[in-house]
Amino acid sequence: MRTVKEAEERKNEILDAADELFGQKGFDGTSTNDILAKVGIARGTLYYHFKSKEDIMDALIERYNVRIISAAQEVAEDKSIPVIERIIRAVMALNISGGSSQEIMDHIHKPQNALMHQKIHKVIIQGVPSILTGIILEGIEQGMFSTPYPYECMEMVVIYANTVFDDDMVAMTNEERASRMLAFICNVERLLGAESGSLMSVMRMFGGEDGSSYE
Repeated sequence: MRTVKEAEERKNEILDAADELFGQKGFDGTSTNDILAKVGIARGTLYYHFKSKEDIMDALIERYNVRIISAAQEVAEDKSIPVIERIIRAVMALNISGGSSQEIMDHIHKPQNALMHQKIHKVIIQGVPSILTGIILEGIEQGMFSTPYPYECMEMVVIYANTVFDDDMVAMTNEERASRMLAFICNVERLLGAESGSLMSVMRMFGGEDGSSYE
């Protein structure tokens, strides 16, 4: 049992070192020798835990994903929060526009970490719609929404929001972002069969016209 614990600790040491190095030098700019030197281990020890540098990156992304998805799931399951507010809080937990994972997103948004960025986008698109679908089903039960395709609606919402509102993907002025947000809300209302204007409070959560942001 002791050996297993030590192996897990060593694996996390390697991940911590790689995380720091990738942040400083990027994935492509970091060599396995850099990681070996930082952790102070032999090459054989590294390859005992990870097959390659790509394998290390995948493990780091999995660590990030657990944090991001868990934060969204925690919000989604908190039924003390009204349905619409819960949807927005869950989305914000992904740091599509702010949220609790700023340090992660700052890290992967660096140009040298484009591959990490792409892989995390993929996990968000695959994992988040199902989390949001549960909230939409509650909204349907409460008569707020009316759609036969709750999952597909949330898939469209996540893909659009995770692309268009990502500054690395689409560069926009503040005015353009505000216009996109209004259009986004309008179309989400239509997708969900919600009453026109019922989701407009979202603007205050993402940052209203007065520049305030959701706390």
